[in-house]
Amino acid sequence: MARPVIAIVGRPNVGKSTIFNRVIGDRLAIVEDKPGVTRDRLYGTGEWNGKPFSIIDTGGIEIDGEDEIMKSVRMQAELAVEEADVIIFMVDAKIGLTHADDEVAQMLFRSRKPVVVAVNKVDNENRMDEVYEFYGLGFGQPIPISGSHGLGIGDLLDAATELLPDIEDDGYDDDVIRVALIGRPNVGKSSLVNALLGEDRVIVSNVAGTTRDAIDTPFEHDGQRYVLIDTAGMRKRGKVYESTEKYSVMRAMKAIERADVVLVLINGEEGIIEQDKHIAGYAHEAGKASIFVVNKWDVVEKDDKTMQQFTQKIRDHFLFMTYAPVVYLSALTKQRLHKLLPVVNHVSEQHAMRIQTHLLNDVISDAVAINPPPSDKGKRLRINYVTQVATKPPTIVCFVNDPELMHFSYERYLENKIRAAFDFEGTPLRIFTRRKSDED
Repeated sequence: MARPVIAIVGRPNVGKSTIFNRVIGDRLAIVEDKPGVTRDRLYGTGEWNGKPFSIIDTGGIEIDGEDEIMKSVRMQAELAVEEADVIIFMVDAKIGLTHADDEVAQMLFRSRKPVVVAVNKVDNENRMDEVYEFYGLGFGQPIPISGSHGLGIGDLLDAATELLPDIEDDGYDDDVIRVALIGRPNVGKSSLVNALLGEDRVIVSNVAGTTRDAIDTPFEHDGQRYVLIDTAGMRKRGKVYESTEKYSVMRAMKAIERADVVLVLINGEEGIIEQDKHIAGYAHEAGKASIFVVNKWDVVEKDDKTMQQFTQKIRDHFLFMTYAPVVYLSALTKQRLHKLLPVVNHVSEQHAMRIQTHLLNDVISDAVAINPPPSDKGKRLRINYVTQVATKPPTIVCFVNDPELMHFSYERYLENKIRAAFDFEGTPLRIFTRRKSDED
């Protein structure tokens, strides 16, 4: 089920990223210690009053900016608006209403999306009078907030989430494996869909951005039912957008949220680029089972070490996803295609696997006996017990004497021991540390 989307837009330096970070809170900080995960996130998730949502942070819009950076920023914001169900339009109480704000407002009026105006930097009651001029934007009552002090954020989220549509179930049974195909433009997502189906169900073209919308395609193989979610490329609205790769993430996220298994497609002919890491990082952060699919393997010049060397490159570039298996194939010639679905089935099972508490504790006890936690200022971590609290992804809580003593390197050691015992191939593991209370 795809979450509804809130986009934060506005001209530069009005405090959009501060609000974005406050809304998502600590959710994305879970992976902060993992090496290799991109830090410049544009997309996060949050929940307010029981309503989950995705939220997009955009660069500042400068309508008249014609340099390449501002073109890209404007394009990014236009995409965010296009994807959004509700828009938070941020303005600055200290600067007041500007011509640039009016220009952004015109763009938002054309989108016909619900808009909530957030007047930032209202740090005290003396600034309340500065809010009223923003009624002139025509979007109803502006909401005064202070990103730096955290004031008014609840009122803003009340207003924004009130306008969100309800989440709709996608209608597929629980035994259907939802498979999302993500990757930068022209890596062969649509070609792979067609190859798996054995017929041309999706438009295929070498022009980046041919696919217009996320397309669901149900099919069955060897008694297992699947739904392929082919992520959309860029929409071209009367003009060709350059540098589309950076913003394909926004569309990919919607597919990722609905998926059980994510296929991260890499162009074997071109190799790995930075954008591949961005896109894969979102699948990891969303906690989805993932498989690296190296496409166009038929055109790669190979010897007996080529595959091993390419796999090592993937491991080096995607340090945060060493759990993800790698499948090499050609969607065009269907070379090695038969190897993909068995791997999809396997990682889907691992993603949904639940380990009995006593088995988990046996593994952790052995791990601690082999390598006790190091002491910190005379204190030593003591793990009382562990339990798995969720699946998809498997989520484990360690109850300890002091969570501050759990160093990320020791947590990674425990994760490796758990994986060695129970596999969990293809799925991230979430490990949380909680203080054991007297009631536990």
